[in-house]
Amino acid sequence: MFYGSCRAAQLRLCADGGANRLFDEMPELFPLEDPSDVRNRYWPDVIKGDMDSIRAEVLDFYSNLDYPDVALASVGCMPQARRAREDGWYTSTASSRTDNSNSAHVRGGGLDIVGHMLSKLAESNNIPFEFLAAAMFCSKVELDDLGGSKILDESHDQDTTDLHKCVAYIRDFTQNDDSNNICILVAGALGGRFDHEIGNINVLCRFSSTRIVLLSEDCLIQLLPRTHHHEIHILSSVEGPHCGLIPIGMPSASTTTTGLQWDLNNAEMEFGGLVSTSNVVREEKITVQSDSHLLWTISIQKQI
Repeated sequence: MFYGSCRAAQLRLCADGGANRLFDEMPELFPLEDPSDVRNRYWPDVIKGDMDSIRAEVLDFYSNLDYPDVALASVGCMPQARRAREDGWYTSTASSRTDNSNSAHVRGGGLDIVGHMLSKLAESNNIPFEFLAAAMFCSKVELDDLGGSKILDESHDQDTTDLHKCVAYIRDFTQNDDSNNICILVAGALGGRFDHEIGNINVLCRFSSTRIVLLSEDCLIQLLPRTHHHEIHILSSVEGPHCGLIPIGMPSASTTTTGLQWDLNNAEMEFGGLVSTSNVVREEKITVQSDSHLLWTISIQKQI
């Protein structure tokens, strides 16, 4: 799923120690190839964080990659060109747009779930597919003109998480007209230490105007801001049926839904009271309206 989502993404970053996972795990997807060849083909454009987790050898490897023929975007714009390669992430010499005409390329190699999920996220959120970004360990932004991965050490900032730093970087390098069209897909943000998970969920709230999806092998989580009436289009071959709606930041005095097995009708929700967990999607379109920010979570089906 990581490989497919990164191929479909227009922007790729590693959040500090996420670079270790990219370095270690990407060669495992290509067991018949030399690990060095794989790492030279699949690399992040930016590694950002306080640099307290990335291993020294990983930092050295990515910072010393030399790709002088990578075309750079203008400051404030998304990259419009990539290094030409026969396979791997950098397959287009002119544009990194991904639309319906070449979506099969993204879904190749048994990665149908990723292509379908990304296109459905774009469609259901009214997002141009070419503006999807993946933050994984990874999302992609502008390259350093010296070649290799751009290393941004923010060890001076201990008040924000590495994911927060990555999201802020993506927003800073996006034109104002495009900022509302970005969807940031974050893999590796769920599982492990609970305080890390809470910190990543807090990023959803701190960037409530940006579409951010936290993705694991089992589920996805995204924020439904109270400022909007939400329509969620379910891709039943990939996601569901189990889902949940959880108030975040403040109790909800009134939440109303349609399309769930146990719909809410002006329901009050709060921790210590009712929280809509272990619900089930009943229809392909779910509607949600609430006076509070809600976390929407839905299970992801295991693909055989």
